[in-house]
Amino acid sequence: MPATLNVVVLAAGEGKRLKGRLPKVLSPIWGRPAVAWPVEAACELGPERVIVVAGQHLERVREALGAALPEAPLEFALQQDPRGTAHAVLAARDQLVGLTGRLLILNGDGPLIHAELLDALLATHTQAGAAVSLLSVSLDDPTGYGRIVRAADGGVDAIVEQKDASDEQRAIREVNAGAYLVELPAALELLDRIGSDNASGEQYLTDLVGLARAAGHGVAALHWPCAEDALGFNDQAELARVRAVLRRRIVAAHMDAGVEVVEPETTYIDAQVTIAPGARILPCTMIEGRVDIAAGCEVGPFSHLRDGTVLERGAEIGNFVETKKTRVGPGSKAKHLTYLGDAQIGAKANIGCGTITANYDGRHKHTTTIGDGAFIGSGTVLVAPSTVEAGATTGAGAIVKRSSVVGRGETWVGVPARPLAPAPRAAAGADEQEHEGPSGPGGGDDGD
Repeated sequence: MPATLNVVVLAAGEGKRLKGRLPKVLSPIWGRPAVAWPVEAACELGPERVIVVAGQHLERVREALGAALPEAPLEFALQQDPRGTAHAVLAARDQLVGLTGRLLILNGDGPLIHAELLDALLATHTQAGAAVSLLSVSLDDPTGYGRIVRAADGGVDAIVEQKDASDEQRAIREVNAGAYLVELPAALELLDRIGSDNASGEQYLTDLVGLARAAGHGVAALHWPCAEDALGFNDQAELARVRAVLRRRIVAAHMDAGVEVVEPETTYIDAQVTIAPGARILPCTMIEGRVDIAAGCEVGPFSHLRDGTVLERGAEIGNFVETKKTRVGPGSKAKHLTYLGDAQIGAKANIGCGTITANYDGRHKHTTTIGDGAFIGSGTVLVAPSTVEAGATTGAGAIVKRSSVVGRGETWVGVPARPLAPAPRAAAGADEQEHEGPSGPGGGDDGD
């Protein structure tokens, strides 16, 4: 029977070098806080419990993870008066006492770690029968990372932090990647023995290696070939590097699933976005938040889809169109220079160039409803709440006032918009008079 697995994620860092307004682990990375990425990777292993250790911002961390991973059964522990990484793990002592099996320890600022890597670390730990196992990578520039010091037999002898390393040790390129596997309950005894006699005056989790070897316990290391998987971040440049890696992974996953991404290098997609195979994403497109794109849709170029957008089969969103909390029905098009916020659009509607759903009255957001087959003329402003019923038309530049209903099949034009009067009936035997429609006052954009 496989040993049980428990997880501690260290998320108490302030991130002062980022010089931002958020705690380090809450830095947004493609629709999620940074800490959500390693937490999700850990949850994929099916652990008994996942404990997130945070400092003074614990409630903000709890709220952010609850929003990002609502199904994850997480526990939280408070690290008061932070004094290093070992001290952080011991902040979860009350939840760890009495547990047996493996304890996986991860850094909350390591968003590139993934379940495949963690599975490999578990396999290494099991095969070696080790008391402590760690993840290492080799970096061309190891500045800032703890160095892996190897014994004569090739085993891990110690991890030396940058501040405490000699010149010879600083030349080592193999570094500690910040993921550990230890055995419970023995690990708690080792953690209790970690002191703070070092350059930072902190209790280093890395001291576990030396203590375990001194006690005659086995120490194993998985040297992972893809160094970027272990990268963390401490400043804005490193955060940008991490974001770039994750952006490529997200886009590649959609392409592997059958989504056509014409230019991956200029496409930005959040983690929560779902895109059906057969959809087409054109260059310079940004898709944020919880967005659902059906098969046969086309998005871009230069489109911005925001949280709450749903595109039904065959819908098209084009150049410089922004959507937010909007459902676009099957076959409907908004191809140019348009804002659709808090809107419900039926099937095969045409939204002309420059259309705006004016959803905000200064205090509240309101909904605009556009029915099946409606034709919205270029430059129309629909002041919400308002309704354009099925088959109705607005003329170019029309301003449809708040609470208006453009009736089924009607044509409204002007500022403020008003319905065109029906054309008079032709006299018996006389030629039928022209009726002005979309080709006249409608002034529409055909969406192509």
